[in-house]
Amino acid sequence: MFNEDSIIAALRSRSAKGWITELCAQVSDKGFILTDLLDLTLHKEAVIAFHAVWLLDTLVENDLEKYAVNIDEFIHYSSRITNHSCQRHYARIFMHFTKAAHKSLNIKNKLAQTDLEPMVERCFDWLIDPKVKVAVKVSAGEVLYNLCNRYDWIAEELQNQLRFLMQNGSPAINATGRRLLKLLQRSK
Repeated sequence: MFNEDSIIAALRSRSAKGWITELCAQVSDKGFILTDLLDLTLHKEAVIAFHAVWLLDTLVENDLEKYAVNIDEFIHYSSRITNHSCQRHYARIFMHFTKAAHKSLNIKNKLAQTDLEPMVERCFDWLIDPKVKVAVKVSAGEVLYNLCNRYDWIAEELQNQLRFLMQNGSPAINATGRRLLKLLQRSK
């Protein structure tokens, strides 16, 4: 079983292209304690934290059903992130779960039993904060759109934030904003 020290060693020994996929397979095969990996996403060394959350994102994306039971922990740890590079992967993890809820009854049920307001708050914080990178904002917007049916107040606030961001937005923000605004208009 991988422990925190062995995961750190593996994260430091980054090798060739595709290393995260290989590491993901190794960690899945040998097993690990999820809180060890979550703790590493808060590591003081930025590279270790980034690689840990990248690994976590890959593990979750590969087996959403398995990790859906841990959504509360993902939300909790996301609130403690100070490394801006790690925000992208937490936003992607949230996006994976909220998107999969439309297809998976298990994930939908788990999300229904979970207080997602801290996730919503985090995603709005990421949208508003000018220091947050565009990729994080794009994923946060997707998460918020995916949660519009659960929290009806999100739609109006999301539209306002998207319009504001699009005033001086990057091509990625503008493209995502246009698409989400169109989807929001259709759902009225």
